[in-house]
Amino acid sequence: MKKTFHLCLSSGDEVMFRDEEDYNRGFNCFALALHKTDSTGLVESFMSNHVHFLVQTTDPNKFMGAYRMPYAKYFNHKYGRTGSIGEPVHFSTEIEGLHHLLAAMSYILRNGLHHGLVPIAYGYPHCSINAIFQKEMGKSPRQDLIPQSSFYRHIGRNASFPERYKMSSSGLFLRESVLDIAQVENMFASPRAFDFYMNRKTSEDWIKEQGKDGNEADLVTLELIESKVQLTSIKDMLVFESGRSDYRRISDIELCLEIDKITREHFKKPSIYALTHEEKMKIARHLREKYHTSSAQLSRCLLYT
Repeated sequence: MKKTFHLCLSSGDEVMFRDEEDYNRGFNCFALALHKTDSTGLVESFMSNHVHFLVQTTDPNKFMGAYRMPYAKYFNHKYGRTGSIGEPVHFSTEIEGLHHLLAAMSYILRNGLHHGLVPIAYGYPHCSINAIFQKEMGKSPRQDLIPQSSFYRHIGRNASFPERYKMSSSGLFLRESVLDIAQVENMFASPRAFDFYMNRKTSEDWIKEQGKDGNEADLVTLELIESKVQLTSIKDMLVFESGRSDYRRISDIELCLEIDKITREHFKKPSIYALTHEEKMKIARHLREKYHTSSAQLSRCLLYT
């Protein structure tokens, strides 16, 4: 029997999605892992150094293995890297009860907001928020689809996928063709209720509502959702939740794109994994002067100490 799990994999001080292609392949690997393990995806969010999944499965460890291995193979081949991606052990917790599920889905879908990347949750592109109540909220479905015969260039030759999966010309499986959007919409009940949850601030009310489920499951809080992620403090997340952040600052993906360009064009190296420590330091000094980036962000994107 399938149970519902919140799964989180963090790569700590290493960015594991450096450009749009990486984010697309990350979601595609997630979609293929769902099919391979006969699991059901509800919602997800991909950040530069961690992912959040809400999945219904009989074996969360098997599912995470089916996700991690293909993505690591892709990433290592692209960047000349070796080894597994992410910390050795992923975070996993079972989610029971409607109000627990609503809280978990809300926190996952608002991850971009909580990390100060966007002023409203709907502005973050690398999650499933804009696939929910799509028609009712005036969001047109993608029309630039490619035939299934062209999928393999974006997922590998030996990948297996169900007939219902659709893919855009950018090489990304459409979230609405992969996830059980109908089940998610049924739990939120209406577009207005969904919008309320996406704009709702963290408070004791979330905890009180979960008490209505009448079980002894762990309370779903921002601290629980982000317990294995060392990227943004809970204090800052609560500030960002109100839409207060410096949205002009350079993001990880923008910084990685510039770093990778400098690496190829100036140092004639295929990726940051081929740079010497001295070369990384030169890039870090240049970018710190240009963008006033923090040491933590430079370390994450450049992999240097």
